[in-house]
Amino acid sequence: MKVVCIGSGNVATHLANALKAKGVNLIQVWSRDLTNASELAKSINAAATSNLDEIDRSADLYIIAVKDDAIPTITENLKDVNGLVVHTSGATPIDTLSAHRNYGVLYPLQTFSKAKSIDFVDVPLCIEANNAHSLELLKKVANKLSSPVYEVNSEKRKILHLAAVFACNFVNHLYVLSDKVVEHFGLDFEILKPLIMETALKVQSELPINVQTGPAVRNDEQTMIKHQDLLSDMPELKEIYQTLSKSIKKTHL
Repeated sequence: MKVVCIGSGNVATHLANALKAKGVNLIQVWSRDLTNASELAKSINAAATSNLDEIDRSADLYIIAVKDDAIPTITENLKDVNGLVVHTSGATPIDTLSAHRNYGVLYPLQTFSKAKSIDFVDVPLCIEANNAHSLELLKKVANKLSSPVYEVNSEKRKILHLAAVFACNFVNHLYVLSDKVVEHFGLDFEILKPLIMETALKVQSELPINVQTGPAVRNDEQTMIKHQDLLSDMPELKEIYQTLSKSIKKTHL
């Protein structure tokens, strides 16, 4: 099987390297930035290009791993290929690729950063395809990479993506804000890391609602007032504190 990787960002980099490690023949990497394309291509022994017209038309599989807004432009340029064309987006419907004969979705439900390696064997892969032949090929590729492989349609995948934004992106942003708080008062974020780890471990075995702690769930009003006083010169954080505390209290009434 010959594969073209379209993109060179976090998802593309991890996916391409994972496929290469499983013996898949990646023949080309496209990126709008030739330097980035070349960097990834070198790591997987593939050709690099930044020209959409130069994308190899003989591949069996084209993996589009770019930002969501760029997918329509990419797919328009690939209308003449015969191979299976898939994107890796959680929020983009499968029919965005409907100009192709064979198309689908390979969505890894995970957070990726180039600097941190991830073992794909534990990454949930959500797949969808427009016909039985494409689905079978996509299953073979997905099963090479990971054990948890799920057939998920576009509507349910969109819901999973929304939930992932809450569970990952928003949570990480709260880490950013907590770092701002400790830095503002001359403390070190490092001291919070064991707390963060224990919180993450709890939800591996319990429902999140059953392990909620803190002043809001206890309705400890005086403590919450003191916290908000500390945030008096950080009004945006104070507003977020109030909103989240209100949500916790309402959830645990």
